[in-house]
Amino acid sequence: MSAGGTTRTGGQVLVDQLRIHGVDTAFCVPGESYLATLDALHGARNAIRMITCRQEGGVTNMAEAYGKMTGRPGIAFVTRGPGACNGSIGVHTAMQDSTPMVVFIGQVARDQEYREAFQEVDYHQFYGAICKWVVQIETADRIPELVSQAFHRAMSGRPGPVAVALPEDMQRDLTDVEDAAPYQIARPGAAPKDMAAMQAMLAASKKPLMVLGGAGWSKEACADILAYAEANDLPTCASFRCQDLFDNEHRNYAGDLGTSISPRLAARVGEADLLIVVGARLGEMTTSGYKLVKLPKPAQKLVHVYMDPGELGRVYRPDLPIAASMESFAEAARALPPVKNPAWAGWAESARQDHLENWKPSRAMPGELDMHKVIEHLNETLPDDAVIVNDAGNFSGWPQRFYRFRRFRTQVAPTSGAMGYAIPAAIGCKLVQPDSPVVCFVGDGGALMSGQELATAVQHGIAPIILVVNNSMYGTIRMHQDRDFPGHDYSVGLKNPDFAKWAESFGAHAEVVSRTAEFAPAFERARKAGRAAVLELRVDPEMITTRTTLTAIREASLAKK
Repeated sequence: MSAGGTTRTGGQVLVDQLRIHGVDTAFCVPGESYLATLDALHGARNAIRMITCRQEGGVTNMAEAYGKMTGRPGIAFVTRGPGACNGSIGVHTAMQDSTPMVVFIGQVARDQEYREAFQEVDYHQFYGAICKWVVQIETADRIPELVSQAFHRAMSGRPGPVAVALPEDMQRDLTDVEDAAPYQIARPGAAPKDMAAMQAMLAASKKPLMVLGGAGWSKEACADILAYAEANDLPTCASFRCQDLFDNEHRNYAGDLGTSISPRLAARVGEADLLIVVGARLGEMTTSGYKLVKLPKPAQKLVHVYMDPGELGRVYRPDLPIAASMESFAEAARALPPVKNPAWAGWAESARQDHLENWKPSRAMPGELDMHKVIEHLNETLPDDAVIVNDAGNFSGWPQRFYRFRRFRTQVAPTSGAMGYAIPAAIGCKLVQPDSPVVCFVGDGGALMSGQELATAVQHGIAPIILVVNNSMYGTIRMHQDRDFPGHDYSVGLKNPDFAKWAESFGAHAEVVSRTAEFAPAFERARKAGRAAVLELRVDPEMITTRTTLTAIREASLAKK
């Protein structure tokens, strides 16, 4: 690294900036469009660990999970054109999940631009809608400045992805430019007058409900917000796929809002007279299609806390907007004098009882493999720091409804709803927490969208446990077809490989589980395998959700016609 006066290539300057900004891991598929940067990364191989993936969607999904777990930007390198197209899926997830990421994209040489040269893409247009910022570095002299800006933008306000395009020849240019300083992030603090106003609203409430979600949390912020809820006996629920922000075993935990929401919790949201929403945007999945909370002015009093003031009032009009980081708000909330003799003691107790009831299975499910028993075994045997990674699909309802998340950053799943996320994401999570179990739930459809990254796990000695829930169809779409067009299921059936033999061919430990009694011993063998493991869980296609069956959905739909 240089303070000026030492000549370096653009690629070397770029890698030096990564080290300055604290990067220790990056994910890539190598490409000729950034060879000079790869050469510089070779020189930094003892400082920056490079994880070579099999497809660029795996690159960005791993980087997204890494950023989600660490709170620092996940770093991805993809080549121009096809590489950037493949990688866009994880970038979109980072945008919707508010996950910091910096994706570096190779670009054609500067003297070939605007001719539709080989694999040329205008990244300002292509990535502009799914990134916070897109920049193309045209001269090596500006690498420190613009890379620093990329990190600042990825982390500031609402975190998210930033794309940096690197013309191939620019990376070979020589420069004696000075390095930038490490990025620093300033976040808004909670104003005392806002905190006092919120507590006054709470004191006047009879049926309050706190909703936690979004990004920007830390272990300390979670501890502070739990203490605030406990001191005020405040029922608290989590937004879609943010259940790890609050100990699910705590008496004030009331459940999650999302695809697995219980009918009683949905009704409770409507009955509440005050919503204190901390960190969540109140998006479509959390509000059941914007139906639980009325647009644009909710029927309930709304306190909305968010780290980016631009989000406050953008969709929902709050009675009290509070622009604050999660850490500053939670710390300030914990310090507030609690409400004396709150009027909602019975409300809080019934909210908890409703959730305890929701943990019980709704009905006996068809088939020889009971997914509720699978989750029950995980609850009983996994430590508090185990990480549960979910793909998108109806199978995810079982861990979302029944698994008991007890510690911060133990649930990793795409709020964007992108299939193919979980296997690469589990690899990224295991890199961050190598000593904790990482258990991945993925459907048979999603498994073959990104399953080639199992090779990445084996190559780099990364050992997640992957549970492939196989019902031989795109189950969520089949469910919608039976609901809306009963008897007209079409294009949803899948002919799958033997996933155990498939996984063994990569060098992973693998078994097939088709009965409930087989799961516990198979899972323990997977935990002890010392390498990536895949368990294929063969389930009855009728078992479509945690609450009903395909036949019941179809018959109910036909009865309405």
